Amino acid sequence: MTDVAPAPAQPAPRSRSLPDHLREIEFDPRMIGMIAALAAVWLGFDALSGGAFLTPRNLWNLLVQSASISVMACGMVLVIVTRNIDLSVGSMLGFIGMVVGLIQVRLLPEFWGFEHPATWIVSLLAAVALGGVIGLMQGALIAWLAIPSFIVTLGGLLVWRGAAWWVTQGQTIAPMDSRFRPLGGGIEGAIGTSASWAIGLAICAVIAGGSVVARRRRRRFGFSLRPLWADVVIATLGCGAVVVTVMVANAYALPTGIARRLTEARGQVWPEGGLVIGHGLAVPVLLALAVGVAITFLATRLRFGRYVFAIGGNPEAAQLSGVNTRKVVMLVYGLMGALVGISACIATARLNAATNSAGALDELYVIAAAVIGGTSLAGGVGTIAGAMLGALVMQSLQSGMVLIGVDTPLQNIVVGLVLVVAVWLDGLYRKRFG
Repeated sequence: MTDVAPAPAQPAPRSRSLPDHLREIEFDPRMIGMIAALAAVWLGFDALSGGAFLTPRNLWNLLVQSASISVMACGMVLVIVTRNIDLSVGSMLGFIGMVVGLIQVRLLPEFWGFEHPATWIVSLLAAVALGGVIGLMQGALIAWLAIPSFIVTLGGLLVWRGAAWWVTQGQTIAPMDSRFRPLGGGIEGAIGTSASWAIGLAICAVIAGGSVVARRRRRRFGFSLRPLWADVVIATLGCGAVVVTVMVANAYALPTGIARRLTEARGQVWPEGGLVIGHGLAVPVLLALAVGVAITFLATRLRFGRYVFAIGGNPEAAQLSGVNTRKVVMLVYGLMGALVGISACIATARLNAATNSAGALDELYVIAAAVIGGTSLAGGVGTIAGAMLGALVMQSLQSGMVLIGVDTPLQNIVVGLVLVVAVWLDGLYRKRFG
């Protein structure tokens, strides 16, 4: 009689963690962490400020203030994904802003005078072009001469800050063209309640339609599908965020005197009890949103974006696969520079002046926004939406500290500590779940 060997014991099934379930529905667990951190920051500062933080006025200004950093953070994601860095963005913003001021106040008026209808568009195009050229120059030094990006952009930080002073010998240039100022927000840069609802509903329709189209495309090409409930929940949350943003923007009322002048200018009678007119969404916020959508499309839908992430994942493998890594890196820096040009216009319009100190320490906030948003300094990983949310977190910290009267040196200490902690948490996440 032969002995029968006992069957090997089956390993106990491993319990699935929350990150596992979130990855199943293609949702980055770090996004939940950022949203929770943002909620904690908002609630904490609201309590410390006696309810002054979570008001329509403060939240509206918070979105406007974060627009410039959000635009640059979109480009910084691609730079860091390629395993590089750009320390010069703040100084570039200051230099380009001074050039924009020079164009509007001294150069173009000699050709067609002040307040010409084309002044604002020429200034915007000049800023984007100048930023793109500067970015391409720095990218060429990094890609073709193999100079480390840290050194090239550190040199750029010093060069462009000095150039910003040299353009006007340190003089502030003001005021800006009246058609240019709406790029910075303010009363002139608010689109009103009706237009805000129209844009908000259009965005919700795009979110819902995009979710349906994406699901059909995945089914057609045989890709795995997320649970239907996950698509519904994500689309609902996205539309909910849009609706709440529009409601907050519309709840921020114009000052009574301005509202009355606008009402009378339209030929309407100002009622005896007054009238409440909301600001609506701000132009710089819409501009930042448009940039975020465009860069997300470039990064996820176009070949260039796939090359960028391939370089970040494994530069040698990407080069052996036929990717012109030098050209891609140079173009990434050119795109970064063009986005800095847009941010320079937003910042200059918001101040209604070109100042020598514009953009100071912005490189810290931009890098921190990208890292907090889930972009790994090791390269190959990053999302545009995460970076824009990270920019909102950073601006919330700064605005909240200003609101409760924290001194500027302590503000810098807090921001620096947040950046260090964000990098540390990213390292822990990659070791455990990467």
